[in-house]
Amino acid sequence: MSKRMKTEYVTSARDGSSIRYVIWSNGTATKKAALVHSLAMTAEFWESTAQALGPDWDVLAIDCRGHGASDKPAGPYTVGLFADDLASVLNDAGWDAAVVGGASMGGCVALAFAAHHPEKTTGLALIDTTAWYGETASDDWEERGQKALAGGMMAMTEFQKTRWFSDNFRTKNDAVVDLAIKVFVANDPNAYLETCRMLGQCNQTDTLSAISVPCEIIVGEEDYAAPVAMAKTMHRAIAGSNLTVIPSARHLTPLEVPETIANIILSLDNA
Repeated sequence: MSKRMKTEYVTSARDGSSIRYVIWSNGTATKKAALVHSLAMTAEFWESTAQALGPDWDVLAIDCRGHGASDKPAGPYTVGLFADDLASVLNDAGWDAAVVGGASMGGCVALAFAAHHPEKTTGLALIDTTAWYGETASDDWEERGQKALAGGMMAMTEFQKTRWFSDNFRTKNDAVVDLAIKVFVANDPNAYLETCRMLGQCNQTDTLSAISVPCEIIVGEEDYAAPVAMAKTMHRAIAGSNLTVIPSARHLTPLEVPETIANIILSLDNA
């Protein structure tokens, strides 16, 4: 078996913003997955999932604009803009199409990608996410972004840890938790605020009925950031979709149970 390597790239989005992305590959894969991280994470959010997918898959992941080593231009941001950034990345990588997946914010971007670029989408993995955060979303997300701006990212870490990971996982996996916090606090508060505003304005409920590719919806049983009820709403609206509720997991299931996530993505075989 060829060695599986991670290679970094940078390309330009349609507006000229630089977008960093990585590809995990052993050079012989025949299947492709493009993955979008959660709010305030980076491409490496998908490291364990990418490795668990195995040698038959090339896995591409981006630093969304406003995150990681990608540019952090002034807002406003939209999920459609983030989806177009991913399309630019796929073009740069020479990928015609892929299974597209995302977690939390990344799931919102994946939904927008499927709507804006259906010809590039062979399957869809919607993980710990929703099409709409509800009636109070705009105010709720504005409040969170303003807290980061006023108090800094570090002041929000205890709140985030309990949302991200189940109690049992946090007590046994210090390295995973600590790395997630390190990535989180490195975020630019202004870009974080703009991304929070994007999520507050995101409502893609009208696009769900048009999804025709294989679709897996995944949610942690204990997720209270994008709870099971939101996953069930998407499941009802997307014909032929499958819903998996992962017992005892919370919001960042690709970090908590990457092998489980990989096994579900494997079912979206785009060979």
